[in-house]
Amino acid sequence: MPNISPFSSGSGSTSYFQRPTLPANTIVRFVPQQTAWIVERMGKFDRILKPGFAILVPVIDRIAYVKSLKEAAIEIPSQSAITADNVTLELDGVLYTRVFDAYKASYGVEDAEYAISQLAQTTMRSEIGQLSLDHVLRERASLNSNITQAINEAAQDWGVTCLRYEIRDIHAPDGVVEAMHRQVTAERSKRAEILDSEGQRQSAINIAEGRKQSVILASEALKAEQINTAGGEAEAILMKAQATAAGIDAVGRSIAEGEGAAQGAVSLRVAEKYVDAFGKLAKEGTSVVVPGNVGDIGGMIASAMAVYGNVSSQQAKAMAPKMLGSSEGQKQIQDSQDRQPARHDEPQDEVAKSVLQGFEETRKKR
Repeated sequence: MPNISPFSSGSGSTSYFQRPTLPANTIVRFVPQQTAWIVERMGKFDRILKPGFAILVPVIDRIAYVKSLKEAAIEIPSQSAITADNVTLELDGVLYTRVFDAYKASYGVEDAEYAISQLAQTTMRSEIGQLSLDHVLRERASLNSNITQAINEAAQDWGVTCLRYEIRDIHAPDGVVEAMHRQVTAERSKRAEILDSEGQRQSAINIAEGRKQSVILASEALKAEQINTAGGEAEAILMKAQATAAGIDAVGRSIAEGEGAAQGAVSLRVAEKYVDAFGKLAKEGTSVVVPGNVGDIGGMIASAMAVYGNVSSQQAKAMAPKMLGSSEGQKQIQDSQDRQPARHDEPQDEVAKSVLQGFEETRKKR
């Protein structure tokens, strides 16, 4: 016959705290492992039987409670809870407990399992009411930990400890679920557009950077080309100047060595160039500027020879001090200049005659 709680009514109907059938006192009993038997003697707590062999006194000893020391899983039925943003959710879970004090579990609470189940439901409602829907979905681990901690604080006097609490299912209203789906779709579309724009931006940056590098490289190449061209032109000018200087030096040495004959040849060459230049004036343009004595060929040649003679005389005066480098040398130069007109009158006449003769021959050939 089942043992009825003291809270049962006088009509014999059972309450919600109905206990399972208890072992009878047969004097000799064997207690199973991980089980605690609470023995009362004459209605008062006497002892807790440990697993193994046990002897009971008939009539006065009674096994009042049987507590399992194993870990037990208690299913928390589905219940509704309202979040901080006024969304009604349907939640259920599983609670894992274990009895650590059989005396408190027997005498501290009428039905520890029922009390813990109710405490878990109320605690879950309280914790969910402090969070928004997004936080409930995102922080389930934190929510489970808070519910476990709240249950343990209240269940210490009951001799029961809560090992962990797990929310099994969360059911939101259909409208909320559809709104969440639209939100997820919009968020993913936003991310896609952002990634697309970032790709286009990076592409434009890369293209601009490539053009920039191309312009820089082209300008550097042009700069190097201009530097090389300028260097080549400078080197060409230098080489041409060196060649001209060498040629002038050679001509000067030849004139110095040949003396009168060389000077006559140079005078003839100057006259020929002079005549050739006048011959090309009419070919290069429509306007021709000629000297006033163009009819006097002899006078023109004499003028050219006079210019050459003055230039040669000035160069000789400038170079003589450097070549001699003494006062005696300067005196010799002065003496030579004093004697020069008398000594060069005849060669000058001979040169003039030869120039005129060469000019006549040249004119006949033309």
